[in-house]
Formats: sequence, C-alpha cells, structure tokens
Amino acid sequence: MRYISTRGGIAPLRFQDAVMMGLARDGGLLLPETLPTVAADMLDRWQHLPYQYLAREILSLFIDDIPDNDLEDLIERAYASFTHPQVTPMTKQGEVYILELFHGPTLAFKDVALQLLGNLFEYVLARTGGFMNILGATSGDTGSAAIAGVRGKNNIDIFILHPHGRTSPIQALQMTTVLDPNVFNIAVRGTFDDAQAIVKAIFNDLDFRDRYRLGAVNSINWARVLAQVVYYVYAYLKLRKLGHDSVDFSVPTGNFGDIFAGYVARTLLPRGCIHSLILATNANDILTRFVARGDYSRGQVQATSSPSMDIQIASNFERYLYYLRGEDGGAVKRDMDGFAATGRLDLAACRQRVAEDFRSRSVSEVETLATIGDFHRQYGYLLDPHTAVGVKAALELRDPARPVVCLATAHPAKFGAAVSRAIGSQPPLPPALADLENRDSRCTVLDADLGAIRDFVAANALQ
Repeated sequence: MRYISTRGGIAPLRFQDAVMMGLARDGGLLLPETLPTVAADMLDRWQHLPYQYLAREILSLFIDDIPDNDLEDLIERAYASFTHPQVTPMTKQGEVYILELFHGPTLAFKDVALQLLGNLFEYVLARTGGFMNILGATSGDTGSAAIAGVRGKNNIDIFILHPHGRTSPIQALQMTTVLDPNVFNIAVRGTFDDAQAIVKAIFNDLDFRDRYRLGAVNSINWARVLAQVVYYVYAYLKLRKLGHDSVDFSVPTGNFGDIFAGYVARTLLPRGCIHSLILATNANDILTRFVARGDYSRGQVQATSSPSMDIQIASNFERYLYYLRGEDGGAVKRDMDGFAATGRLDLAACRQRVAEDFRSRSVSEVETLATIGDFHRQYGYLLDPHTAVGVKAALELRDPARPVVCLATAHPAKFGAAVSRAIGSQPPLPPALADLENRDSRCTVLDADLGAIRDFVAANALQ
C-alpha cells in the first residue's frame, strides 16, 4: 500500500513515511493510492472479533510495512488504557443507537486514534533514530488526546495551539495541567481556524519543517482517520448480528475528519452496508451548506456550546474533494488555491454525487440544549452538546427502515455548563476530571501571529 497527496505533487510513500510526514510536502493531504474493499464473506469472519482484533484486521489492509506481531502490539497497548472492555460500546436509547467513543484517557473520541498514533510515532523513531517535534491545533479535544498519547515519550516534544477562551474550561485544563517537560501548550488569541492556518503555514515552510522534524497529530495525519474507520465497522457488525444488513450513521462534525473515516468505512464494506452518512453541524454550517447547495464558503466563526465544531474551514474536506474531482490532484490544487484566495468554492455541479454520500442538518443552540434535556428526561441518558447535535440531526433525517447510529464524541461532564443549562444540574464528574481545577497548570498565551508562534517553537523544540 502506497500513499499519495490529494494535490498530486509527491512520489508515493510507504505507510510509516506517511505517518511521519503528516501534511504532504506539496500542501495536500495523504491518502492511499486505492481504497481497499472487502467481500461479504469477510464480514462473517469479522463479526465476532473483539475490537482490538478487528482493528488489526482493518489496519493491516492499509499497512504493509509493519510486521503483524508489531502491529498487534501497538494496537493492544493503544487500547489498554480504555475503561470499557469493548473500547467503543454501543447502547440503544429510544429511536437511535449511541456509539460511545469517550472511554479513553481524556474522555473523547480523539483517544481512539491518538493513543495509537503516539505508539506509531514512538515505534518509527525507535527504528530510525532521531527526534520529532509534534505541532498541532485543537478546537478542544484533539489537544488533550494528543498530549495524553505522547506525554513523557522519549525524543518527542509536542506543541499544541488552542483558541484562548474558546474551549470548555475542562478541555483547557486537560491540556494545561499536563506538566511533562516535553509538553508545550499555546493559547492563541483568536479562533481555531486562526490556529490551524498558522500550523499549516509552518508545515508549508519546508526548511523550518525539516530542521525541526515536525510531525502532525491533527486529522491531517492519515493515521488519525484510519484508526477511526474501525469503530464504524465495529458498530455495523454489531447491528448485523441483530439482523440489520444496512445502517446509517450520524456524525457531529466540524473538521470533516470523523465523517471522512465513515466515508472510508462505507467504501471498504460491501455496497449498502453503510447506507447514509448524516453530517451534523452546529451554527458553523459550512459543511451543511456544501451538502445542501454546493456552497463551500468561509464565514465568521460563531461560539457555541459545542466548541469542537466551531470551525469554518474543514481541514479534511480536501480528502473528499479529491474523490469529487475524480482523483485529479491538479484539479484539487486549483480548487484549494482558489479557496485560499477567495474563501469560496462553488461545487453546485457536484450536488448529485454528494447527495449519494451525505445528508446534512445544521442544529441551532436552542435545539442542542433542548435535545440534551429531552433525551435525559425520556431515557435518563446524558448527551454532551456535540453528541446532541448528531442526535438531533439523526432524529430529523433518520429512515425508519434502517437503524441509525449516533457517534457520542465526548463525555458530557467535559461540558458541564451546557449540560447544566439543559437539565438544571451539573453532570457528575468522573474520576479523571474530578480534581483538574486543583492541579498546577502551564500555558503560554500568544497572539495569532505566525512569526511569534514559529519563534516560540524554535526556542523550545528538540534539535
């Protein structure tokens, strides 16, 4: 299996090289040369596998340069810290199924990928020697999950940018209370989009990138997306055992990474197994406008109770655009250059193809809080605001002929203020969050200025 750029400007890479490169050197995103598929009889073999064994089966379809025993060990260690034996358990609540993705060390779905990615970085560095400096931006959960994945690891420093005052307090504390000497938190005076743009600009400075051996943990890193493919297949197989041949998924999304993993899973499985992907957005609705009208245009970021989705430039959208453009890297590069210049892409001509892959719904703040409250009253089950966005969209767009699986992307206690507004009381804190406010913290606050952040990284990075 070789990996190529969405913009067509690099020679094909092996998987380990793709992991370490993160963002392609031509500014694009990495993808497999071809997306693998499996036959229906393979599902009979997979259907009863525990999560870790299923992960090994799926990842081995995309990875041919890590020996099977080593890959199995990387996976086993990645999920040893999860508190549920099924890793991503599923529960039926009313008219929907909830796929709980928050049983990892930082109580967010990002742990599923980032515990594995940290192990992959360590594995490759141990065999090649040298060091790396991880640079990433987070709208909330990626930062703490990435830090948890590499804290204390040898020959790795990590620099995480988050929008100052625009994450939940617990999200910020989960990052800033990690005091390992290889961890650097930067609070950027601006939005997530500002932080992400700075990270991409630094990666595109190839001399700086090479000198400091920068690595990526955002979902621009293909390994992030790949690890998330597994839980879509796992959930589908659980419902297949109950007699359902076809299912839908509802995914709260801002950066398009999680739902793109669903797109890969849909391609991997036999036709019709995953019928539809419901793309749920909050008030920051660039992706809903794209699905509904072909209008992919940047707007002003609106602060909401689901801050991890407060995004107006979806970093992983380029991967889907590659398939919309018939796998034409030159066309993708022209599109992305145009978007960088104007903040807009007119994709109305692609609407029919898009409608075959996605349905979408933008969910307001009022609807989000009402969904949390209604769901709690009816079923005694607490949703975090991001999950509530996905549940509301699912309830509106579901087809009664098929089950719909809603991805629960974070533990509700991480967003206590929003949940309290919805149900009238604070959600109980799990042990991992109970004493965060009493811990020492460390963070540097900087302007959303490329030069200032690049200088900070240069002054503190491994060399």
